[in-house]
Amino acid sequence: MTSLFKRAKSAIRRPPAPMRFPIKGFEVVSESEVLEEEAFDEFKAERYYPMIIGEYIALKVYTRGENKQEEFNIYQHLSKANPSHSGHPYVRTALDTFTIPRVGSDHHCLVQKPMWESFRDLLYRNPTQRLTEELLKGGLMQVLFALDYLHAKCKLVHTDIKGDNILQEIEDPSILDTFTKAEMEQPSSRKFVNSMPVYASRRFDMPKTLGEPSPEVMLKTEWSYSVDIWNVGVMIWDLFEGKHLFYGNDTDGKGYSTRAHLAEVIRMLGPPLLELLERGERSAEFFDEHGKWKAEVDIPSNTSLEKSEEFLEGINKLMFMRFVRGMLQWRPEDRKTAKEFLEDPWLNNEI
Repeated sequence: MTSLFKRAKSAIRRPPAPMRFPIKGFEVVSESEVLEEEAFDEFKAERYYPMIIGEYIALKVYTRGENKQEEFNIYQHLSKANPSHSGHPYVRTALDTFTIPRVGSDHHCLVQKPMWESFRDLLYRNPTQRLTEELLKGGLMQVLFALDYLHAKCKLVHTDIKGDNILQEIEDPSILDTFTKAEMEQPSSRKFVNSMPVYASRRFDMPKTLGEPSPEVMLKTEWSYSVDIWNVGVMIWDLFEGKHLFYGNDTDGKGYSTRAHLAEVIRMLGPPLLELLERGERSAEFFDEHGKWKAEVDIPSNTSLEKSEEFLEGINKLMFMRFVRGMLQWRPEDRKTAKEFLEDPWLNNEI
């Protein structure tokens, strides 16, 4: 496994001349066919800035009027935070931010380094569909460095830690040459709306996963940095055990529900403290005034967090479970910080 985000080597060089891509030889899609962003309910062609394929950067252009000012501001904040912190190299920042003025509303733009596979992509390329213990430790070390930087220095909460969102740096730039060659030889299909091109993407058919809400989010009580720690703990099961820790499938056959999810958390961790329930706006939906489970879905039986772990044994398993339980705590204040986990004996092979 390559590292998530290596410190980029500084270099002063002339920028390459822009590549000239084919202006013919591609499929022209009928104007009557819905393509890409046109499928969005709010799509209006005049709100999109026409992009040109061919640059080795990731450029995110927000639609006009899109309520993403907070995200834009966060990237600007990250660019001004302490770059000497050990976690800074593991956080994806913006190389630049700029605004394209347009009548009515501006386009906010982020320029970022293109990234490679996510943790979850690695699982799909591995015949066992799981990471080894050493790969898991290496990945967790970098994730925790990144979270320590976000939490302690930037005062930011990620809120969506999962395998899909942890990307690796492109160590071999030739893969971009391969992508470019494919575009040169077989140009992407496109259509033109008032002379503005809409490109069909080169797709990777990888199913998406849902995020994992923490107990405080499900119960609707106050939350902070520790929601990220909970999500790392849940993600460990996806990466190392090759299965989800929680599924949340309701017995009513309608798919995911909060009550089914909470029942599974009780199965793994035991019941929550009454003190936590008293803080939650939604607690009364699932628990009575004494903290007893009352939701109309049974708490699964015949398993536990320790039984759910299937690949370790002896003192190594004991230390691993101690590490995980430091993350998977009902009360957010009972979870350790990213900095504390970085000093954990299991993570540092101090067995």
